[in-house]
Amino acid sequence: MIDSGATTATTTQPAPEQASGGFPPFKTDTFPSQLFWLAITFALLFIVMWRLAGPRINGAITNRRNKINGDLAEAQKYRGDAEGASAAYQAALAGARARANAMAEENRKRVHAEIEKAKAGAEAKAHDETVKAEARIAATREQAKSSVVVAAQEAAITIVQRLTGETVDASEAAAAVQSVSRG
Repeated sequence: MIDSGATTATTTQPAPEQASGGFPPFKTDTFPSQLFWLAITFALLFIVMWRLAGPRINGAITNRRNKINGDLAEAQKYRGDAEGASAAYQAALAGARARANAMAEENRKRVHAEIEKAKAGAEAKAHDETVKAEARIAATREQAKSSVVVAAQEAAITIVQRLTGETVDASEAAAAVQSVSRG
């Protein structure tokens, strides 16, 4: 049952604790409790970081460092392989150049020998042809001399016969031509 004669009164007055104004963290009377909870929160966060997050971060850093070191070692290995392949290539290239130079020198010597052989053959053939030509010239010269002597003898006989009317013997005409040609 409700007593209808009783009245309820509500007040809108602030409580005495609320009446003191200012920012609560700056209130000096709450400093000890704030420091207590700060220490507890710091200790709790420190333990979480030390036991859970620290090892995970350290593990991630260690894994990354190991991965980087492994990648560097693998890169060094591949670099060594590449340098070895490059050295093998350079050696093969130098060997090929040496073989090519040797083959070129051998071909140059062979061609030079063939040229010398052909030149010697051509010189021998030219010498033989020159000797044959000189022999033909000498024979032609001798034939021409004998023809000239015979023609001179015949001319001498004809000239003497026309000029003097006498007939000259061929031996006398030959003697006269010989004396004039020595002359």
